[in-house]
Amino acid sequence: MKRCILLPTLAVVSCLLVPTGSRVAAQNADSSQNPPIPTVTFERYWEAVRPQDVVITVQSTGNTTYVSRNPSLPAEQTATPEAARSSALDPNYQVRFLMSEANRAKVFKLAEQAKYFNGNFDFTKHAMAKTGRKTLTYADISRHFQTVYNYSENKAVHSLTDLFQNISTTIEFGRKLVFSYKYDKLGLDADLAALEDAVENHSVDELHVIAPVLQQIAADPTVLNIARRKAQKLLGKAK
Repeated sequence: MKRCILLPTLAVVSCLLVPTGSRVAAQNADSSQNPPIPTVTFERYWEAVRPQDVVITVQSTGNTTYVSRNPSLPAEQTATPEAARSSALDPNYQVRFLMSEANRAKVFKLAEQAKYFNGNFDFTKHAMAKTGRKTLTYADISRHFQTVYNYSENKAVHSLTDLFQNISTTIEFGRKLVFSYKYDKLGLDADLAALEDAVENHSVDELHVIAPVLQQIAADPTVLNIARRKAQKLLGKAK
């Protein structure tokens, strides 16, 4: 079973925003602009949802970092003890894991098909519902390309968007399970049922990342048996 680390962090994630399809010059670039290991980064910022900002960075080695945060939450959200508890999932959050070989290969193959994001991939034929500003970046020792879009009909970009958003869904499910396991064990059954539905609807990916909390739930005799059975079933899929 692949190992992963789930931990809160106060690290601030920044993303260099440049015009859609722009190329960043290689000359005078530092290692963050042109890393020695080829890297694909996906960011989605959507103020209306939680988490608002999601950043996933994948190296060609498979080493992956996930960060989510809510930079514009109103101050009054934590004005009362009840609100403070409900917002406990809102601080910056970070997970590091090794992406599965199949998805690692898929990410870099799709990036190649999308010309490493050197171009404008935003759909502009007619107005589309806003689903957050998305940014894809490719960088290696000699290239740095970035594209920004709301929705893209390019098959490679669309597939990458689905994959990265599914990974985010998985990790945020795991985060909620950790919270419920600590504060609301009776609510675990509903959380796990929702995760089962997401698995059936193919809206999660890299399920192995949250295997540790599923294992903890499945092995805990103080958790309702129905929830433990769901966790055990999901563990089977995570493998």
